[in-house]
Amino acid sequence: MDARDLIEGEAELDDEEAEESYDEGAGDRIGGAKDRANGAAMQDSSEEEEDDDDEEAARAIREGFIVDEDEEEEEERVQRKHREKKRRRAQREEEEEALDEEDLDLIGEANPEFQRRVTSQPKFKRLKRGREEDRGRAASRGLEEIFSDDEDIDAPHDLDEDDRRGPLRAEPRALADEFADFIEEDELSDEDERQRQLEEREIARPRDREYGGVAGTEATGLDEETLETMTRAFGNGEDYEWALQMEDDLEEKEMGEQHLELKDVFEPSQLIERMLTDEDNQIRATDEPERFQIARKPFKHVILTDEQFKEEAKWISDLMLPKKGLNRELVAPFERAIGKVLEFFVTDEVEVPYVFQHRKDYLIHAAKVPVAPDPFDPGAPQYVVSAEKLLNQNDLWDILEFDLKFRALIDKRNALQRTYDLLKRISDVQDEVFEDMLPKAVSMEELQDIQDYLHFQYSSQLKDIALVNGETNGTQRRPNTQKTVWERIRNGKIYSLVRAFGITADQFGQNVLREGRRQYTEDPTVLPNEMADTDALLDPPEHPTGAQVLRAAKMMFAEEIAMNPRMRKALRGTFYVKGVVDCFRTERGLKKIDEQHPYYEFKYLRNQGLRQIAQRPDMYLRMLKAEEEGLVEVKIRLKDFESFKRKLSDDIESDNFSEVADAWNNERRDVLDMALAKLEKIMTKGVKENMKTECENEVAKACRAEYSKKLDQAPYKPHGMILGTTPRVLAISGGNSESGRDAVCWAWVEEDGRVLENGKFANLRQDESSKRAFVELVQRRRPDVIGVAGFTVATHQLLEDIRRIIGNENLQGTEFEDPDTGEERTEPLEVVMVNDEVARLYHCSERAATEHPGVSRLGRYCVALAKYLQNPMKEYAALGKDIVSILFHPSQQLVPQEKILKQLETAMVDMVNLCGVDINEAVSDPYTANLLPFICGLGPRKTSSVIKAINANGGAVASRDELVGDPEENKLPVVGPRVWHNCASFLYIEYDPSDTSSDYLDNTRVHPEDYDLGRKMAADALELDEEDVKAEIDEAGPGAIVRKLIKDGAQEKVNDLILEEYAEQLARNFNQRKRATLETIRAELQQPYEELRRTFTLLSPSEVFTMLTGETSETFCEGMIVPVNVRKVLDRKMFAKLDCGIDVEINLLDTDNPDPTLSSLYSPNQTLQAKIHRVEREFFNVAVSLQEEDLRRPFRRHLDHMPDEWDDHQEERDRELLRETSKESSRTQRVIKHPLFRPFNAAQAEEYLGSQSRGDALIRPSSKGLDHLAVTWKVSDGVYQHIDVLELDKENEFSVGKQLKIGGKQTYKYSDLDELIVNHVKAMARKVDEMMLHEKYQSGSKADTERWLTTYTEANPTRSVYAFCINPKYPGYFYLCFKAGPRAQMGNWPVKVVPQAFELKGNVYPDMRALCNGFKLVFQNQQTGKRR
Repeated sequence: MDARDLIEGEAELDDEEAEESYDEGAGDRIGGAKDRANGAAMQDSSEEEEDDDDEEAARAIREGFIVDEDEEEEEERVQRKHREKKRRRAQREEEEEALDEEDLDLIGEANPEFQRRVTSQPKFKRLKRGREEDRGRAASRGLEEIFSDDEDIDAPHDLDEDDRRGPLRAEPRALADEFADFIEEDELSDEDERQRQLEEREIARPRDREYGGVAGTEATGLDEETLETMTRAFGNGEDYEWALQMEDDLEEKEMGEQHLELKDVFEPSQLIERMLTDEDNQIRATDEPERFQIARKPFKHVILTDEQFKEEAKWISDLMLPKKGLNRELVAPFERAIGKVLEFFVTDEVEVPYVFQHRKDYLIHAAKVPVAPDPFDPGAPQYVVSAEKLLNQNDLWDILEFDLKFRALIDKRNALQRTYDLLKRISDVQDEVFEDMLPKAVSMEELQDIQDYLHFQYSSQLKDIALVNGETNGTQRRPNTQKTVWERIRNGKIYSLVRAFGITADQFGQNVLREGRRQYTEDPTVLPNEMADTDALLDPPEHPTGAQVLRAAKMMFAEEIAMNPRMRKALRGTFYVKGVVDCFRTERGLKKIDEQHPYYEFKYLRNQGLRQIAQRPDMYLRMLKAEEEGLVEVKIRLKDFESFKRKLSDDIESDNFSEVADAWNNERRDVLDMALAKLEKIMTKGVKENMKTECENEVAKACRAEYSKKLDQAPYKPHGMILGTTPRVLAISGGNSESGRDAVCWAWVEEDGRVLENGKFANLRQDESSKRAFVELVQRRRPDVIGVAGFTVATHQLLEDIRRIIGNENLQGTEFEDPDTGEERTEPLEVVMVNDEVARLYHCSERAATEHPGVSRLGRYCVALAKYLQNPMKEYAALGKDIVSILFHPSQQLVPQEKILKQLETAMVDMVNLCGVDINEAVSDPYTANLLPFICGLGPRKTSSVIKAINANGGAVASRDELVGDPEENKLPVVGPRVWHNCASFLYIEYDPSDTSSDYLDNTRVHPEDYDLGRKMAADALELDEEDVKAEIDEAGPGAIVRKLIKDGAQEKVNDLILEEYAEQLARNFNQRKRATLETIRAELQQPYEELRRTFTLLSPSEVFTMLTGETSETFCEGMIVPVNVRKVLDRKMFAKLDCGIDVEINLLDTDNPDPTLSSLYSPNQTLQAKIHRVEREFFNVAVSLQEEDLRRPFRRHLDHMPDEWDDHQEERDRELLRETSKESSRTQRVIKHPLFRPFNAAQAEEYLGSQSRGDALIRPSSKGLDHLAVTWKVSDGVYQHIDVLELDKENEFSVGKQLKIGGKQTYKYSDLDELIVNHVKAMARKVDEMMLHEKYQSGSKADTERWLTTYTEANPTRSVYAFCINPKYPGYFYLCFKAGPRAQMGNWPVKVVPQAFELKGNVYPDMRALCNGFKLVFQNQQTGKRR
């Protein structure tokens, strides 16, 4: 294939040209192959089996092996030979079905009228062409076919145009088969398919299609009578039809038995989304908690030794202790507790909820504190137990995360050790710095320092090792034999001058770290420049002079200091202790960040210590976001850097006093300055990134804490109900109604979650029939609570209207027993405002439409409100990954979504395991099943297998033990033993007193491993001896004792048990700490799975205000100036509405109007600026003022900074600069008479074009002066290009130039603005449209496009692919992203849009087709050049 094949739209060849192109270069090689094939077919049939055996042997040799007949299995050999014969027989039958020219000649000899047809072309012409084509297709795709737009390039190719116009002389059966894959056929049933295949085979027979009937007689030259005679003599070929039919049936059966896998049907991305990949199935099958499998996947190969295990406990303890603030005597118990928790995680493989629930005693430090004896009470205890809580549940999640970080640390440490061992073995390296620093490294930064040191010190040796490894692994790479400048200096004469500095970089690092005794610096006897200018050190041609030698030696020494791990460790520690953050505004930030901007709080921020930054992580993340937007520059520096540098100078200088010593000390100070300049860049970058990571973690944890509060809510508890009981709810909402007089929707939800009824009320404020309908509904359904929510401020009025109706009609709630009097009583029906953050996401989702197809969107919103009142935790769990759409922290969007999801998941795991899940309810109710993935040991993958296994076992679980399988009852295992150990106590089964096989403890938080303790406590509470216990168990099974305790109602007797004695016996006899576990058992025996969540939290007035208005105390407060829209004007007052929907009343006294009436100055629909004087959030009452004196005082936020933390001088200078700029712009305001001219700046132009169509433009003044104009046009949403236009031949400074010039690499000149807009802007806009409408364009970001390319190449490994996407950073440019296979690196080239064309790599292409073809040619040439 040549380069022309890459060009789309090439002219097609006519018949003769096509034939010549096919025959050209075919040569005898193709003909010879064909002759050999024909010769083999024409041999006598008696030689066929011998040929088969010979070909088998030849094929075996070709494949690289020969099988000895004595060693080969006879049956296998026979089967292979049978398959080969069968294949050859099929080929022969196809060839024999068609009559070639020799056969026709023989038939014609008996018929004098037969005329031999003259062959118009060589006999094997067509076959040669076909073979040439087949060979080209069978060959692997070369570089020329890369990025082919043919989507079926890997599929079997169809006939080309020349073949379809070929002579009728071609074989008929082959002609039919060649079109088999060309026409897309309809899908038929099995019977229809079989019938169709028979018909096609019948039609394709040569006797019927070509040589039978008219076509056959014409082709052979024989009449019908002669052919009929021949048929009677030789048969019609159907004698063995039955055998062929049997063979076809067998092939169909074999095809049907082929196993079809999911990856054969779905795209890889779909399998990943649905968790159906092979890796997901492996996670399901592995008996290990799912979350552990996923988290530890990168570190499966890391096996910790006992010493490393102890090191990990100490490492984690050192990280956590500063934040815990424990007393000194608790440090050792704290470290032991961490070691024990790690043992639970790593050895026992139990998750956080299990450790917190069933190993709580190991998280507490209990000590016996002696007390003074009481002479009046000789039996008083001699000591009291003092318990200190060492670890909480959040700490357990931190330990789990630290465990992963430590494994990553060990993994990298091991990798460095292996590299060093290779250096020792191959290059005989012995490095004390490495051997000393590697075991001491406690962070990834320190390990990276050691790695950088290793690569700097032994660069050439590591290259040799890499080359050896490449040859061992079979990957040949050209070795890079060129040495670095540092290697050349180290191995050259100049390095002796580096040693002459009298101290090594590592000795200097020891002095800085204060390790061991001080290392003293020795001075040479000659001056530095004299030593450098000797012949022994001069190194021409690179360093021909002494000054160059000295400079090279100083650079080498500075580089050694910068690469030394000890020096880096010391400087990094100093940065974390003494580092400060400064924030400097950029030129863009000067204008864009005004006093109302959220970034103004750090626009002039200075001298912020890292500890202060850590206390306000959200502000630091906003600073980095502003830096990313180009508005500020965030710098980290050392406080009192000069004094720090003086201390370093003392550590590197000598103590001698002489001219030589002074000269060498001067050089050492220069070296130190060079080293610090490099180290400062490295340290500031690392510290900046680490601070960002820590701040992100802190914000994510703040989100988790807020989410935990939302989850820690029991169902709403009406008067008289037990906490945890699900209420019946009537939910009402007016939706987007702003007047409060529109129709409202309602939904009635039973306690089991069923939506039994929903509807509308016309108007609950004024319509009497709607009020009566509401009263009738409440009296008929008797709800426990009414929930109200909506999208506007009118919802608050709706709440008041409903409360008024309830009060007027005396509507009461459910009856309950008065705890004081014991009598039945009622309270007025409660109406509450419901948090609607879940309902807002739910009511427009596909899930809502699926679950409630006949309910309106507002009705679904009401359903979600009701279910939130019934169980908030289930509503949050049902959101899945959409949970990140809820705002838990103002700076949440500045944290990667994966971190937020991970933290939110841990909060849900904690709460779900606290509450437990009824496993049988989860199997039958998908709403409850949403909680199963958060159960200890499970996850989304294991949840699906659990539900599937339970359904296979009959759809119900009778006991916890049944989850691991029961062969006697034919119950399949639902989970493995290890996962069961994790999840058993958190999956409960409702206790049935009437069922003797039902175990009460299966309905409690007690783990099956502690059932014996619970039964022992029950027996002791009932005061049963061993014989009584044995009799009960023999009669009714192991659960008989607890069942008897419940049946007798004697649960409170367990309170009389002395659990301390139980705990001491367990610790003494079994070395088990179970004191807290015993307390849990006692509580569960009295109240199984008691509701431990807090009572339902009602929204505060401030939260209701934010929910209905969208305004917080930061965005809406006293002193702010806001726009108000006048709705109605009277003489002495007028009514207006704020943007947030709140109605305000403005009196005459609140204005500067001298007239006695307001209507003389104001009118409806007028928008005014007003200053907020008072905000009453509970009543949605706001007072504003229109007085000019109030409006002149701008709103300024109070910024609480110390005097040295804010640059007041820079702030004042910037204010003065902005005032001067404003004056200049007002003096030189330019106006041009053109319909597209607007007196805007760049930001205003972008804002104006934001609502316009793509390609729209405007002309505006330029900041470059009166001889420039600016044209801004909309490239795409959020992307605007600003074009600088130079005006030439101007009559005066305010007129438009007669010649307009647009510069750049290529200059464009226009005579007027209209020509510029049409021929420049609109021409580029048309090219942008052409690009975006092209099939290769991707509408997402560059990252999205690259992900799509990666997914595509993984799904199509033999293909290469490319796509275009927009470059928002550089308007007018697009990315051309490409990936030449699944293992190739991702590449991207910039494509520039110019008038009437596209520009790529300096080449101009008129349209997208030319651009695509040009890209392929350029890429091909580049790859060809690389290979050369």
